[in-house]
Amino acid sequence: MIRARLGALVLVALVLLPLLASGLHQPHGADTTAVLSWLARATGVLSLTLMLMAGVLSIRLPGLDPWFGGLTQMWFIHHLMGWSGFMLAMIHVWMVAGSALTLSLDAAVHNLFPPLAYWQVWAGWASLAALLIFLAPTFKFFHEPAYRRWKRLHLLSALALLLGLVHALALGSRPWPWLLLGTLALAAYVWRKLLSPRIARLDYQVAEVETLGSGMVELSLSPEGAPLRHGPGQFVYLTPLDPTLADGRGEEHPYTLSSAPGAPRLRIGIKALGDATQAIQDIRPGSRMQVEGPYGEFLTPRDPARPALWLGGGIGITPFVSAVRAMDGGAADPPVHLFNLVNTDADAYYRPELERLAEEIPGLTLTIHRWEQDGVLDIAYLAAHCPDFPRREVWICGPPVLTQHLTAILRAQGVPRRRIHSEAFNLL
Repeated sequence: MIRARLGALVLVALVLLPLLASGLHQPHGADTTAVLSWLARATGVLSLTLMLMAGVLSIRLPGLDPWFGGLTQMWFIHHLMGWSGFMLAMIHVWMVAGSALTLSLDAAVHNLFPPLAYWQVWAGWASLAALLIFLAPTFKFFHEPAYRRWKRLHLLSALALLLGLVHALALGSRPWPWLLLGTLALAAYVWRKLLSPRIARLDYQVAEVETLGSGMVELSLSPEGAPLRHGPGQFVYLTPLDPTLADGRGEEHPYTLSSAPGAPRLRIGIKALGDATQAIQDIRPGSRMQVEGPYGEFLTPRDPARPALWLGGGIGITPFVSAVRAMDGGAADPPVHLFNLVNTDADAYYRPELERLAEEIPGLTLTIHRWEQDGVLDIAYLAAHCPDFPRREVWICGPPVLTQHLTAILRAQGVPRRRIHSEAFNLL
């Protein structure tokens, strides 16, 4: 918590830095032109700042994400800053036009579309065009983006930021804040695209592929060199290198680790939810993979003395499997009640192992909730199987609709937001 607060303070300071250094002074009086000119500059400065900070937060450096509440929270801030920066860029354009519209329509058009000799302005337009192209799929302007196309289009972000910097510097902004943020964004880009694929990924080999159910496998990976060290419920980016894969070769995708920390092999449960995950169901033992991470702090204890309630839906059971496997030979302290939420028994992929461990581990209770048999999980079901659920610390992992439903019913029973923790992957 302390790290996350410090990280938030650093973010706020960096976001405010260019605005404070810009020398903008609030206009006096009610002169419309002066007010609109001030808003044009302020929105322009904040827009570029937020876009640069979104670039900085794309760094995905293992060990850095806990300073921002975990990688999923870091990505949420990244998306929020990107969206806010884009919206401010649009407002900036309107303010530029409005500040001159008080004089005449011709002046407004000239402000927006001057002769080509005013390349500083056209650099801004080019930056906005690049923003539109690479942000459109991310914010689903047309439909759900294809993962590979989304990743490729995101390469345009570097061009958009570079053109935005040219626009700001050429129009006389003080250079040092932009050079600072630009350098940080460039460093993030260099790390992600050039350095991390070469020095941050660890080499592994598929030792075993266990079929847990229809469209669900668990991979066991043996390290070829230094092994990955991870905590319960953390996740990694996995890059399969098998040339026979029908899809996804050389692509990185996030997967939660289901292995216990310190186990000799990494274990990863993968459900067929798309082309790449479907193809990986048929991966062969002996295939090489690269692993980057670990990321996240989903299961980090918030209150070590408070009993826990774990709610895992579908493939969202995997972080809890990791944590339960870590208890093997010990005890759940404080007590843990794990709900495995599935459609049918066939979807309870880890049921035999979890039932065995629940019998062997003191303090661990397991409940299998079957939607077809038990209906939608509601307060009555929770209270019948875990009467003290309102006083527990709650962790939820599953599809967004399930997370929203569970959060709503828990909040309705007085469980504070600070005691409800959830994790979901969305274009990570």
